[in-house]
Amino acid sequence: MSFAAPSIGSAGGGSALRAFEFGRTYVVRPKGKHQATVVWLHGLGDNGSSWSQLLETLALPNVKWICPTAPTRPISAFGGFPSTAWFDVQDLSEDAPDDLEGLDASAAHVVNLLSTEPADIKLGVGGFSMGAATALYSATCFTVGKYGNGNPYPANLSAAVGLSGWLPCAKTLSNKLQGVDEATRRAQSFPVLLCHGKGDDVVPFKFGEKSSKCFSSTGFQDVSFKAYNGLGHYTIPEEMDEVCAWLRSKLGLDGTSA
Repeated sequence: MSFAAPSIGSAGGGSALRAFEFGRTYVVRPKGKHQATVVWLHGLGDNGSSWSQLLETLALPNVKWICPTAPTRPISAFGGFPSTAWFDVQDLSEDAPDDLEGLDASAAHVVNLLSTEPADIKLGVGGFSMGAATALYSATCFTVGKYGNGNPYPANLSAAVGLSGWLPCAKTLSNKLQGVDEATRRAQSFPVLLCHGKGDDVVPFKFGEKSSKCFSSTGFQDVSFKAYNGLGHYTIPEEMDEVCAWLRSKLGLDGTSA
């Protein structure tokens, strides 16, 4: 597919909603037996092409990568200047409001991209920076069983990876999971990998650290947090090797145990 159809943030409520037009989707097909499909989300201002080129080089022959491009939208932190972004950002602070409509629309786009995958294929989501935030938000939608707007979340995810990112809506996650037995069970068994550079001058290291603690404190029991000394807001081969090994283990690729 080249261009995805516009995706609406919410299907309910009857109020007029912004339509988000997503950009081009790049697909890296598996070189071996297709065992897993991972949607990988780029960072602010980027597109799906650059990550698809990197992911193609990884030693994961059984993974199909889907690399969509975010909509181009005005960004509040840039004074309204447009950029490719999965959701709007007011500023990068812990008290900044979350753009729930944008997050839900992007999480729904991920589901849409995974909706035609065969039933026996493991499904994952991952990303870098803002893409990592969207991937982690998608993981919480899966565990809770619904989007932020209350609509059911239909995809069955098996793993989430976040590089140099943060967890949106972290303050409300505990309340969403409380008292919902199925959500609690899903959280207990759902694997999450977070990687962050200690030298990150865009998304501070403490954001990754606090996101990891939030996952663990709300009942996620399979959370790995990897810190990299001197690493800025970019990725390095050592980090991608970690991602490969983790995905092989958690998705049961190449005959390894899940």
